[in-house]
Amino acid sequence: MTTPVETAAKHYVPENLPTHIQHFINGKFVESVGGKTFDVLDPVSNQNYATAAAGQKEDIDLAVAAAREAFTSGPWPKMKPRERARVLNKIADAVEAQEARLAELETFDTGLPITQAKGQALRAAENFRFFADLIVAQFDDAMKVPGSQINYVNRKPIGVAGLITPWNTPFMLESWKLAPALATGNTVVLKPAEFTPLSASLWATIFKEAGLPDGVFNLVNGLGEEAGDALVKHPDVPLISFTGETTTGQTIFRNAAANLKGLSMELGGKSPCVVFADADLDAAIDSALFGVFSLNGERCTAGSRILVERAIYDEFCEKYAARAKNIVVGDPHDPKTQVGALVHPEHYEKVASYVEIGKSEGRLLAGGGRPEGLPEGNYIAPTVFADVSPDARIFQEEIFGPVVAITPFENDDEALALANNTKYGLAAYIWTQNLTRAHNFSQNVEAGMVWLNSHNVRDLRTPFGGVKASGLGHEGGYRSIDFYTDQQAVHITLGAVHTPKFGA
Repeated sequence: MTTPVETAAKHYVPENLPTHIQHFINGKFVESVGGKTFDVLDPVSNQNYATAAAGQKEDIDLAVAAAREAFTSGPWPKMKPRERARVLNKIADAVEAQEARLAELETFDTGLPITQAKGQALRAAENFRFFADLIVAQFDDAMKVPGSQINYVNRKPIGVAGLITPWNTPFMLESWKLAPALATGNTVVLKPAEFTPLSASLWATIFKEAGLPDGVFNLVNGLGEEAGDALVKHPDVPLISFTGETTTGQTIFRNAAANLKGLSMELGGKSPCVVFADADLDAAIDSALFGVFSLNGERCTAGSRILVERAIYDEFCEKYAARAKNIVVGDPHDPKTQVGALVHPEHYEKVASYVEIGKSEGRLLAGGGRPEGLPEGNYIAPTVFADVSPDARIFQEEIFGPVVAITPFENDDEALALANNTKYGLAAYIWTQNLTRAHNFSQNVEAGMVWLNSHNVRDLRTPFGGVKASGLGHEGGYRSIDFYTDQQAVHITLGAVHTPKFGA
């Protein structure tokens, strides 16, 4: 791999960047039928570095037709689990072999710090290895009534899965959906986020070289309201897996209703991080900082509401703000950088507007705008507001950036009420040494996932998903197998058939 070049503005640009990104349909890179394109920029310079084919309904139609043909006539759904697992492991090998290049492109395209991008590539490879193992070990139920009946479950792939993925850690999050969808024998049409199409384009070559048959994987770039909308509404796509913000999820829910599609949606979050007075304070601060400022704060599970027991509130705020001020913000390709550039000027303006709102809703302890020395690019300093009221917008609304609201509480009941006081329910982080409190609180908090005395570390076997406005359904482990397969019950009578003789 060639070394990056450095621009005059200390902006590292990977060599051999594409200047144009195409769709991938039925084993070939293709342009949009109508020739439409859109511009792709990098978040440090905010300059366009490429164009991408902009998919429309006719492009989705072609991709779905290819996927449907590969499902009904191709070998992939009929292959033995071990045969599919071999292909998945080859995919994982290819991802690992390209880790440095993948991380470099992901950092350039998203603004994610390079040290965090490197971990995403390895996690993507692990997703494919995990589901390769899972489908080989998969078994289904059989129920027997001796001498009377036997019943067994025949698990089958469903068909064409429509996968719509977000712009934060895109390559890794695409693997979350691609791996189980392909492992279970489905074919797919992937619509990646329009802000970050670069790393998604690498899947095509990876899959082809690993031996995935043509038509099993198809990729259509484009805008959500065009390509994404057509994919959701297509009658030959029985499954939609979507990760993104809640209002888009509501639109998908409405548009999928006409065809009664299977839906799995991981949506927005405003997750609480609850710190009790008996917590290991240093560990809680480490986790609470990492939980909202890693990945540039652009993470659905960010603990962006920190609730702190009054007895330690002042100490926590002082230590937390001091650490936030020391976080290194800078060029995403610099290994010292801890917070890079937000993904796009449009998103930067949204986050910056919330920072201004916060100045009237809380006490500013750190950050509050653009960092010094970074006059260009989508940079926002890690921003900390204290004394935030539970009815404040920065307490209630998902910001999706390096901005945190800290609020005090007096007792367990108030802490639980505050934790549950949003429309979201994705994750929660609880810090306490009291075992009884920890379990009771975790079981009563309205969140799909809870971490006790831990930052966000997830076992791939566990379910991933939220409640309330944070999602519909769960994926991960066997939940993903369930979503991407039909479970057909087969009933067999043993012995004489005893049926009421109507009309005899």
